[in-house]
Amino acid sequence: MHPTARLFDLTGKSVIVTGSGRGIGRALARGMAEAGARVTVCGRSADIVKEAGDELRAEGHEILDVVFDAQKREDVERLVAETVAAFGALDVMVINHGIGRAARAEEITPQQWNEMIAINLTSAFSCAQVAGRQMIAQGSGGAIVFTSSTSSMVVFEQLTSYGAAKAGLDHTARHLAVEWGPHNIRVNVVAPGYMTSHMRGSGERYEDPDHLRGVLAATPMGRKGNPEEMVGPAVFLASDAASYVTGHVIPVDGGWCLQ
Repeated sequence: MHPTARLFDLTGKSVIVTGSGRGIGRALARGMAEAGARVTVCGRSADIVKEAGDELRAEGHEILDVVFDAQKREDVERLVAETVAAFGALDVMVINHGIGRAARAEEITPQQWNEMIAINLTSAFSCAQVAGRQMIAQGSGGAIVFTSSTSSMVVFEQLTSYGAAKAGLDHTARHLAVEWGPHNIRVNVVAPGYMTSHMRGSGERYEDPDHLRGVLAATPMGRKGNPEEMVGPAVFLASDAASYVTGHVIPVDGGWCLQ
């Protein structure tokens, strides 16, 4: 292997990808495995998680699948513990789970606001905290990669609560990068723009043809992104290629944020 290619090699690394049963998370789990990592596929739906795990195992990858709810602290701790028991360590935590819901700001209920913050911000921090504690205890450093959204940087119609949660996630990553830098734990963010897959709760908006026309018109590259296009940036941030990169947000958005 060429020395430059070796920088991106994850052989022997242990990686968790949350929300990896479908969409971007499934693509990231595959990408990490194809880069050589041993991967824990996890999410709330047992059938979907098992399907994703079986698919990757059939291709010869070393895969653990775990059913867990990111909002339950005991589930997050069990997820990390089972990964360490299976693979011997935790080197990379990709925190990808989340929900999306469009609503006019004046119509957002307290329940909807609290759910958005709980899943997209609070549970994401919980995953990072448990992973960070494990990495600190190991003493060998590690990488944490959050999946955020370009809505953390620019304004999208009817996404006030979603944008607030994702902006909070970005700044959480910056704080963790500073606090955990002395432990050689790097914390970064990938921020997808409009993708061909969508999160739980956002299907109706994604299938609206008028909405699609607006998205394409406002994207310099003239199309939505594919989940597989998130793999390169995530593998970069997880690998030694990004050994001096921490506390940054990388938009993967076809140029949307330039408009």
